[in-house]
Amino acid sequence: MNFSFLTSFFKEKKHTLQLPDSLLVKKLKQISKENNFLLYDNVTLYHHARSFFIPLIILDPNRGIYLFEYKDWSYDELKSATVEKSTNLDASQENLAFEKAHDFIKQKFNELSHNDGVEIFNFLLMENLNIGEYAHLDISFKELLPEHRVMFHDSSHEEILQKLKASKQATSSLPSPTDILSNLLIQYTIFDKNKNLHLCTKEQKHFIDSDIHDHQTLFARPKSGKTNTILLKAILEKLKNPDIRISIIEPTTLASDILKQKLINTVERGIVEVDITSIHIITPGELINKHLTKLNKSTLDGEAIHIDSTLMNKNFNIADLIICDDSDLLPNEFIAYLKHIQKKSDLLLISNQNNKNHTYVFEKSFVSKHRNTLFKQSNPHAKALQIISKLLESNPSSDILVISDTLSKEKLNDDLEFFIRDKAVLLDSSKNLIDQNLNALLLSTYDQLSGVDAKYVLLMDLDSASDIQTDYAMNLADDTLYILYEDDSQKLQDLRNKYESNEN
Repeated sequence: MNFSFLTSFFKEKKHTLQLPDSLLVKKLKQISKENNFLLYDNVTLYHHARSFFIPLIILDPNRGIYLFEYKDWSYDELKSATVEKSTNLDASQENLAFEKAHDFIKQKFNELSHNDGVEIFNFLLMENLNIGEYAHLDISFKELLPEHRVMFHDSSHEEILQKLKASKQATSSLPSPTDILSNLLIQYTIFDKNKNLHLCTKEQKHFIDSDIHDHQTLFARPKSGKTNTILLKAILEKLKNPDIRISIIEPTTLASDILKQKLINTVERGIVEVDITSIHIITPGELINKHLTKLNKSTLDGEAIHIDSTLMNKNFNIADLIICDDSDLLPNEFIAYLKHIQKKSDLLLISNQNNKNHTYVFEKSFVSKHRNTLFKQSNPHAKALQIISKLLESNPSSDILVISDTLSKEKLNDDLEFFIRDKAVLLDSSKNLIDQNLNALLLSTYDQLSGVDAKYVLLMDLDSASDIQTDYAMNLADDTLYILYEDDSQKLQDLRNKYESNEN
């Protein structure tokens, strides 16, 4: 028997061979956990219009990237075999390949970070071969696959770790793990509003990799990265299947536009070919109007949500997958409508309320540990002007968001003309992003909050907000949240017990 070792380590999707959760793989997972290595199994790299499957990749932050191929070859299959290096063949279970992987990864690094990246070391996992059997193999096998590059069935944790660390002397000069892996795994890289990169958590990665079937829910704690993660999920689904029809529903026109801009930034940064117009990001009103138009009925104005009884009696095949962000902020009748039109298709509802069993959960929150929540009992209007004036001494006006009822919003806007150089913006979530300047002090009501946040947030007129709106608003501040009130109430007492910080 002759085994060929190819110049291509990767395989196109149609040739992919899933890595089993074998004994060797479990050892590597344990070693990675103990040594702060980052491990990804059964992943695909995407670049431009190309995709390549990797059985196993491990990042050692002090050495570089370890690439692994898994083979279930036994000693009986190999004992009479010789091997030779071949080119221009498709990889399969009968062969192994390396060189093209390095070229592909270097190309990604060069286009994204303008350098060759970190060193790459190749290893073979031989689940059905032990070190004694390896010693009796043909010399050609040992020349192409030296013992220090092979993990055997009987390799101990210590032996495996020793082989990994022997690849190169440890160094502290490598880029950060996020900088390295964000160039390779765009489907697991969050590109935030400040253009910072973050690797997805295990919870986020599990969600991105999972198949959404029928009707499912995702519970995401505040500041858990849920909106960016559902965007990555949609992009990955389009990369795997360009023909899939995906619609993402955002509660407001403004939130929809913000997500569209994030989509453009993410795809451009990842250098992948995804038709961004094929991921439809729409509001509830836009979805309803599409259905009404199909039925030759009058459409709704603006962001109004009203479900005509006819809509609940007619099918509407608009998408293979609908993802509804901030579903708790939408009327129950609209959620029922979504479930109706997706009876034979997939639906994912994103919830901020942990009050039922959810299919997916994002428990990890990235709310700053140093964030303050301060309750101020005074005349709310006068106190708001005082706090804003103080904040503007050392912060730009765009760092401030004030949330109140409509009357307070308009009155505050009139008085702020005497306090700030730049005009405050009366946020209108029914308008497009291009039609309003968000780089200013924003004045909003509680029904317009989806998609916005700020360093400093002031809440007034809490009694005008529903409990769900209140919960949502309480988590919009990155640095400090001010609760301004004149009369105490049970609602405020409950919020104080849950959120209040000790002011120094």
